Amino acid sequence: MAKSPQSSTPGGNRLAGAPSPYLRQHADNPVEWHPWGEEALRQAHEQDRPIFLSVGYSTCHWCHVMARESFADPEIAALLNEGFVNIKVDREERPDVDRLFMTYLLAATGSGGWPMSVWLTPDLKPFYAGTYFPPEDRPGRPGFATVLRALRQAWEEERDKIEQQGIQSMDALRDYAGRDLNDRGPLEDPEVVDRAMALFGEAFDREHGGFGSAPKFPRPAALRLLQRVAREGGDEERSRRADRMVRTTLVAMAGGGIHDQLGGGFHRYSVDRFWRVPHFEKMLYDQAQLAEVYLEDWRRCGAPELRQALEGIFDYVLGELHEQEGAFYSAEDADSPVPGEGGHAVAEGAFYLWTVEEVREALSEEKAALVEAVYGLRPEGNAPPEADPLGELAAKNVLHQARSVDTAAAQVALSPEQAGTLLEQAKAKLLERRNARPRPQRDDKIIAAWNGLMLSALVRAGVHLPAPRLLEEAKRAAWRLRELLWQPGESRLLRLPAVAGSPPVPGFAEDYAALARGLLDLYEATFAIDALAWALELAEALLVRFADPAKGGFFDAEGGGGSLPLRMKEDHDGAEPAASSLAAEVCLRLGRMLGRTDLLKAADHALAALSRQWRQRPDALPAMVAVALDRRRAECQVVVHGDPASEAFQALATEARSHLPPGAVLLAADGGCGQAWLAERVPALRDLGPPPERAEARVCRDFACHLPVDTPENLRAQLPQLPD
Repeated sequence: MAKSPQSSTPGGNRLAGAPSPYLRQHADNPVEWHPWGEEALRQAHEQDRPIFLSVGYSTCHWCHVMARESFADPEIAALLNEGFVNIKVDREERPDVDRLFMTYLLAATGSGGWPMSVWLTPDLKPFYAGTYFPPEDRPGRPGFATVLRALRQAWEEERDKIEQQGIQSMDALRDYAGRDLNDRGPLEDPEVVDRAMALFGEAFDREHGGFGSAPKFPRPAALRLLQRVAREGGDEERSRRADRMVRTTLVAMAGGGIHDQLGGGFHRYSVDRFWRVPHFEKMLYDQAQLAEVYLEDWRRCGAPELRQALEGIFDYVLGELHEQEGAFYSAEDADSPVPGEGGHAVAEGAFYLWTVEEVREALSEEKAALVEAVYGLRPEGNAPPEADPLGELAAKNVLHQARSVDTAAAQVALSPEQAGTLLEQAKAKLLERRNARPRPQRDDKIIAAWNGLMLSALVRAGVHLPAPRLLEEAKRAAWRLRELLWQPGESRLLRLPAVAGSPPVPGFAEDYAALARGLLDLYEATFAIDALAWALELAEALLVRFADPAKGGFFDAEGGGGSLPLRMKEDHDGAEPAASSLAAEVCLRLGRMLGRTDLLKAADHALAALSRQWRQRPDALPAMVAVALDRRRAECQVVVHGDPASEAFQALATEARSHLPPGAVLLAADGGCGQAWLAERVPALRDLGPPPERAEARVCRDFACHLPVDTPENLRAQLPQLPD
């Protein structure tokens, strides 16, 4: 069990030495905070006090609000310090703690979110929970001080009742964690795509794209499955419907306020159905997954606005979330100091919002008029009333594409060509002005899983744009992550880099799987055998540390020696793909690359373990449905054999990467260490011999190999054909 970092003030707040920026944000609170660890849990037992568990993350707006209103208040801090052992958790650092108690919160209240506030018995049985509490009572919502007094009184006067509540809650959590989601049916389900299309179609916003109403999240895993359905073919009308859902969504998002129209990248979600007013935090995992989605759709239709949004993602990530040595930081905050207030006032979106006066001051009259027309700026502000019920955005404007450049050009008496040129000049000037404002705080955690997702995005965009610079950044990131996070002697991955004086945070299943996926993409793009070898090490460690031998699938966290009473399995592809979805994909791909039946069985077990969920509600596990579709396709392995430096080899490799069907894998026999490594593990490659004078490609399908070919045209003819 992890020990707590050293206290900054003996007996007081213990967060000053924490590696998490979110925890350090609370180091000056009068609350006697502990990080999650054995010291805090031991103190709860010794003092026989309930635990107040507060879970959030550094870029969370309402977490900041509760911190300012309650945790910085001396009277509320006194109530916390006198009645509870107070533990602060960064959900991004400890997703296992977050997931377990979020499950309780959802069951107890019907809704969830952050900050998450949970009260536990000293042996970690939850008995009360909520999210944000105002400091004092408000209509329909008790104040935090009121809740604290009531819970302390209940602990002292109705202890048996509280203990019984905790036992019942933990029993319910144990039942939930142990439920059987294996429907024992065949993994091939020809109706799952139609079921997914029906569910997505029912939730689809035909006017503005996306799914559901407000708040509206991008849902990249769902969009990727729809792209897969559109590409797969077989049913022309179904493909058109899938295409329409994806493109409507991506175009609307690209023009919306959820997309940073000046600096690139996407905010986390929109508070309205129009994608107009976002919650302004920017997360690395969103940038990575949306880059893959925009890339795939641009490849499919060639729309310039899709490529512009895609390139803007990488401009933002490489400019603002990029560690100098190559890895990637996790996020930027929603809140920032209000310009001109000397840093004393902080507000959500302050860095991104504009008044009409600010725009007119920064630009010429002609350019300001054009910007106001294109982005729908108004003196009174442009937030829809339902997106700003408290009037906090009065006179402030979110840049969103209210009308096309051509329409705006006519409105301000310019030609479309003139307007396009002037708009780019105006955006550059506004970006320059914006960059002079106090920037939102960056969360500098380097999280393995999120870096793995970004690794995949960089590689895929580097190959298909093409963009050699992105491939080079992917290589730098991969080897920097190995340096920071991999412990080869123990075959162990850390979630975050170790920090002196703090216990290391071990990797979770999602970390191993997402990073292995990125490395597989890197191998197929570069044929760097070290990337494939490390991906295999991660996959083998994944099986040892997280596989469930009894029910199949993968636990989210390691077992043995942990402080949590339960191991959970995520059964939902949410803002990030579930660990089991990522693990199933990695095991299937590696199993097909290397002929490893144990990995193929692990993929099957992961699919079977959650089969009731993805079969009945494919919209809940779209990433796993995509793996099920890959598994259903016949195995296809392409091997390029030759000198990697030759033009013929590169032409064949480029053709394979451009037209490799879903579920197929790509290998290289290079006559060197890569071929030697593969020959030790893939019996079929042992007899290839040295590279031929002219590079060749072999395609093996349905357990039979075609004759080798030496031209891209002949290679494409042998690959399974999908609609363009």
